[in-house]
Parts: sequence; C-alpha cells; structure tokens
Amino acid sequence: MDIRPEYRKKSIRSYVVRAGRMTDAQRNAFDTGWSQYGLKLADGAIDPDVVFGRSGSKVLEIGFGMGDSLLQMAAADPETDFIGIEVHPPGVGTLINGAQAQSIENLRVYLADANDVLDECFAPQSIDRLQLYFPDPWHKKKHNKRRIVQPQFVQQVREKLRPGGILHMATDWEPYAEQMLETLDEAEGFINTAGPGHYAPRPDYRPITKFEKRGERLGHGVWDLIYQKTD
Repeated sequence: MDIRPEYRKKSIRSYVVRAGRMTDAQRNAFDTGWSQYGLKLADGAIDPDVVFGRSGSKVLEIGFGMGDSLLQMAAADPETDFIGIEVHPPGVGTLINGAQAQSIENLRVYLADANDVLDECFAPQSIDRLQLYFPDPWHKKKHNKRRIVQPQFVQQVREKLRPGGILHMATDWEPYAEQMLETLDEAEGFINTAGPGHYAPRPDYRPITKFEKRGERLGHGVWDLIYQKTD
C-alpha cells in the first residue's frame, strides 16, 4: 500500500511530516494489519459504531506518536473503542504491530491530517473524549500560530464531542500549557473540570510515557488540562 499521510492542501500546519526510515516490522504491519486497523480520509464519513460493530464510548486521540500510551489504553479498557490519528508512518506501523501482537480489537488508526479527519470523517456529537497529548509546542514565537490548540480548533472539537464529552490535553511545555489554559477557559461551551485557571491531576487512564518519565527525572513538568463540553 501507499504509506504516506493523507491531507488536504492548506497554508499552515501544526506538524512537520518526518521522512523517518521505517523498519521491516513497521512496513510488515501495514501489509498485514492495515485492512483490520486502518481507516482512510479518502473514504469520508464514518459511523464509529459501525466501524467497531457495537455502540459504546468512543475516544479519539490526535498525534499519538509511536502509539505506546494509546495501545496501553486500548488494552486496559476493552469496553471502550479508540481511534488514533497520526501523520508519522513509523508510529502508525508500530501501533498496528503492537495491536496485532496483543490481538487488540478496540482500536483503529488514520494516517492523515487530524483537522481533515475531524472535518470530513466524524459527525457532530460522535466522540466521548478527545485526547491531545504532547503536541508540537512550536516554541519559537514566530511559529506559535502553528500550534494546533487555537480557538477555531477548540470549536471544531466541541462540535464533534457528545454533550458532557471531554477534551483532555497534556503538554510538557509550560508556555503552551498557559496558552491552552487561557484559550480553553475563554472558549464557549467548555468548563474546566479543575476550576478556572487550574490544571488537572493526571487521570489514571492516561499512562505515563517513557518520554514523560525521562522528563520527570530531569525535573521537567507536565501539565494536564481536562475540559468538559457543557452543551
């Protein structure tokens, strides 16, 4: 299959597609597992209940990296269905490989631009929780406009969440955490579950990643933000 991310043309992106070399295992995962786990932007709108063959809670994660924590969550909560979106092919291959090894059935994946997938593939009020963990902080001020957490994105997420649905973000870059807090506290249709101006404790369902553990040893902070849709 063509192992390249799907996306529409747009001027500003919140990511850079890295050309990282894929291992044989990652390539093989696409060959043997894409038909079970893969979803395509080009196929258009989906009904998540139909995709998984059951109703129930649906969680969407944007930018899952190499997929370690997403795989852990899917394995730990088989009654919940998880869909991940990532533009980095090695990460998608690694996640599919891990899902095959553990015979995980409650997981699907897009190799595509998340904004495009949200726009074209999910109906309003079809997601129970949206996860955005450690997005690219674009730490240079001139690049801040590339950050995915912007008012327009927040309202895009709001449309797709079910009433009472959760937007859960985490970052290890404090200036980005502060922007997230300000943006969401001001956003229409959301309430900060920790109270205005406050960060949330890490919930049990979010695993601590290897990256995060390394950062903790170096004294780096991590900030979780959990907002509930109010309408």
